[in-house]
Amino acid sequence: MQRKWAAAGVLLLVVVAFGFGLSMGVSERITGLATAQTSVQVFGGGEVAPAGVDFSQLWRVWHILEQDFVQTSASSTLPTDQEKIYGAIQGLTASYGDAYTVFLPPQDAQIFNEGISGSFSGVGMELGIRDNIITVVSPLKGSPAERAGIKSGDQVMLVDTTSTANMAVEQAVKLIRGPKGTTVKLTLKRAGLAEPLVVSIVRETINVPIIKTSSEGGVFTIELYSFSQTSPGLFRNALREFFESGNSKLILDLRGNPGGYLEAAVDMASYFLAVGEPIVTEDYKGNGPNNVHRSIGYNVFVNKKVAVAILVDQGSASASEILAGALQQHGVGKLIGVRTFGKGSVQQLLDLGGGAELKVTIARWLTPNGSSISDGGLTPDLVVERSTADVAAGRDPQRAAATAWLATQ
Repeated sequence: MQRKWAAAGVLLLVVVAFGFGLSMGVSERITGLATAQTSVQVFGGGEVAPAGVDFSQLWRVWHILEQDFVQTSASSTLPTDQEKIYGAIQGLTASYGDAYTVFLPPQDAQIFNEGISGSFSGVGMELGIRDNIITVVSPLKGSPAERAGIKSGDQVMLVDTTSTANMAVEQAVKLIRGPKGTTVKLTLKRAGLAEPLVVSIVRETINVPIIKTSSEGGVFTIELYSFSQTSPGLFRNALREFFESGNSKLILDLRGNPGGYLEAAVDMASYFLAVGEPIVTEDYKGNGPNNVHRSIGYNVFVNKKVAVAILVDQGSASASEILAGALQQHGVGKLIGVRTFGKGSVQQLLDLGGGAELKVTIARWLTPNGSSISDGGLTPDLVVERSTADVAAGRDPQRAAATAWLATQ
């Protein structure tokens, strides 16, 4: 069985990999690299070296370093042979210039997989790459990051004293994570501020929130914070609450939701769509047949008059964009807020053996009308900003706009 992630290409600094349109299925186990003999063209896992590729420079550098390198610092240590191999693989993946194609040595792979479990120590925010800069997708609700004032779109320039220039998300995660009760200092660049913003955050054990419901003034609201394994069941329960409330107007709040399981997004969209309706397409750009994910066809609203407003913002990413895009383009609901994050690539996680893993971009997400989510995200039907001053004053003009629109339906 394959599980695919659809999230911000990103890692929660807690750490959670919602992210990534990640495909976590059973994959071919790759157990080795080429031997040190340049004449040998077969890889450890049975893969054949590409024709015309000369490995002699790699092995020459290997031997030069072995023979001639001199340590200049008493605190430095020489890499093991395995660490040298890992360094070579990291350089190879980095040469593709894709922020979401990353080699994970055993320690990094362990951190990555621990994050998927749902409870961990960290600051509670998700990171992505935008314009080659480590960028906050969204802080989690009630997290130390949110309480410290971290905002979607903040650019992380320094972690303590380490620059994040040309840094992969996974490396930033390693630096920001740490034991509960310890402090990390982040230097941020925020739009509208001339000077960098320095924020110190005490790490805590983070439990990823999932869903919250409320009803007021004839409008029922479902706030969805993540697309976890348990999200579909909780969403079904929330819809049952909606029906039992007697309301006919629904706000689906996806603001600050960085994504999660693709299957969860497909399941949730299926409550609104007839069987077989396209929800999202994995476009392999000629490397294989496209995979169209279609509605299961729960379609519980088919005989009910229901108006749906969907709130989105810059922190709505990947699985959130898949769900919101499907509902918008099938005419189920109106998108209100600001343009979404725009994380629309699919990653597959491959076991390389020895605890190491490779996360590689294999496709991109397309909405039902064929638009690539990565091309700037989703544009709301009704654009409404929510400023920092609004948040500080407890004002929510986006929700107010949704309520006003629902009143006309």
